Amino acid sequence: MGRNYDIKDIKLAPVGRKRIDWAGRQMNVLARVRDRFKKKRSLRGATISCCLHVTTETANLMITLKAGGARVLLCASNPLSTQDDVAAALVKFYKVPVFAFRGEGRRSYYQHIDAVLKAKPDIVIDDGADLIATAHKKRIDLVGGTEA
Repeated sequence: MGRNYDIKDIKLAPVGRKRIDWAGRQMNVLARVRDRFKKKRSLRGATISCCLHVTTETANLMITLKAGGARVLLCASNPLSTQDDVAAALVKFYKVPVFAFRGEGRRSYYQHIDAVLKAKPDIVIDDGADLIATAHKKRIDLVGGTEA
């Protein structure tokens, strides 16, 4: 895991990008938020580490947070729901560091959580509380967090 990501296969990115784009066209409210974020850049300078299902919907959230000026990192909250093509597209086309692959084991799951915490996030977004619990154990200072 020496790179700024750990995914199954970067060659899956083109398929993932098409799926992310399709999902984005169905998410009108998020598109409006993204447009506002592009103008105001209200998250400029913030680092947001996320532990969420790696899906097309989550990808669009990551793209939106980035549009707001945030540095975002993503790891999987459930290795069985990870869409490897989406993870690859986020890395290749959207420059989002992703640490997730479908079927990852317990050891790599927690290594991936550690990887997104190494960024010293200001905010964490977590679906399941493993990221928040690990941040608490390691006494990482945060501005805020949410458990989705």
